[in-house]
Amino acid sequence: MKIDNSLPLEYSTDQNQLNILGFWIFLGAEIMLFGTLFASYFTLVDRTGAGPAGAEIFEITPVLIETLLLLTSSFTIGLAVHAMRLANKKATMAFIGITLLLGLAFLGVEIYEFVHYVHIGAGLQTSAFTAILLTTLGTHGAHVTFGLFWGTFILLQIKKRGLTPETGNKSFIFSLYWHFLDVVWIFIFSFVYLKGMM
Repeated sequence: MKIDNSLPLEYSTDQNQLNILGFWIFLGAEIMLFGTLFASYFTLVDRTGAGPAGAEIFEITPVLIETLLLLTSSFTIGLAVHAMRLANKKATMAFIGITLLLGLAFLGVEIYEFVHYVHIGAGLQTSAFTAILLTTLGTHGAHVTFGLFWGTFILLQIKKRGLTPETGNKSFIFSLYWHFLDVVWIFIFSFVYLKGMM
């Protein structure tokens, strides 16, 4: 394996560059998935039937907490990549760990939110609106859950093998995934919650 030390660690081999390109293609498919969910949401948002509308069930406090947690985690995963490029294993691991803890806290608030919705009668079978709302939020939450497991495995690999072109590549690709989840959340925050509260 030929390593080009003039490039950042994550791009330092031909295989690493192909892995990153492949992941960008994968993110294109993920954009289509969430694009479809958003299109469905905008189509069904007013189909509340006898169930509640967004303005009746959305609470600003949990949404702001979720947004703060996820945006902060986007910052910390960026710091992890920066530390990786400086070959600082300890800082890389620390920032990935903080990112995962913030993601876990986000998931905790989202689970609370789901339980609250079901408790007030806004379940999957209540209306088309609540069904697509919970499906959209649940899909994003499932992606965050997957990210928590993925990030944990990367953390363990860095601890065991150190910062190599392989672990650097995996860490960078994970950071792309995590930033993508944050971008999706910004759309959810803006077009689902804020618009729904108006």
